[in-house]
Amino acid sequence: MSRLAKRPIAMPPSTEVTVSAMEVRVKGPKGTLVKPAHRLISIEVGKEGVQVAKKGESKEAQALVGTYASHIMNMLEGVTKGFSKKLLVEGVGYKWDVQGKTLNLALGFSHPVKVAIPEGLAVKADKGTLTIEGFDKEAVGQFAANIRALKKPEPYKGKGIRYEGEVIRRKQGKKAA
Repeated sequence: MSRLAKRPIAMPPSTEVTVSAMEVRVKGPKGTLVKPAHRLISIEVGKEGVQVAKKGESKEAQALVGTYASHIMNMLEGVTKGFSKKLLVEGVGYKWDVQGKTLNLALGFSHPVKVAIPEGLAVKADKGTLTIEGFDKEAVGQFAANIRALKKPEPYKGKGIRYEGEVIRRKQGKKAA
C-alpha cells in the first residue's frame, strides 16, 4: 500500500471536501476543483482528514491508491495556496505580451503566434519572463508545457522558451579549421 494513503490527508480549515459516488469535490477560497472518482478507490472524509483506501486487492487498485492520495493533496493545496510556473524566453527578437485573454508571442517565425489563455489561469508577461498562476496544478502545468512546446530551447545557442531553473545542455558548435 502507498505511504501517502496510510495516513489521513489533513484538510486546511478553510476547505471543504465532498465525496459522491462519481466524483470528489474540493472547495476553498481560490475556487472549486472536481475530480472523477475511480471504482477501485474509496475516499472518506472524517474528523482527522481525508482517507484514501483501495476497495480490492488488484494491482490496479494498489497503483491507484497513492495516485489518488496525491491528487487530493494537490487539490487541497491548489484551492488554498495556488500554483505557479515561470517560463523564460531567450533569443534576439523573441518576446511575449498579454492582451486580454490572449498571449501574443514573437518567436522568430514569419507570423506572430496567438494562444488563448484557459479559464481559471492568470498570466503575467514581463520582459523575458512569463508567470502562469492558477489553482489547478494540471491546468497550470499543461498550459506551461504547451507554451514551451512552441519553441523548445535549442542546444547550440540556448534560444527558445524554457522553465525557470531548467538547465539546457549545450553542445559544441562547428570547429574552425
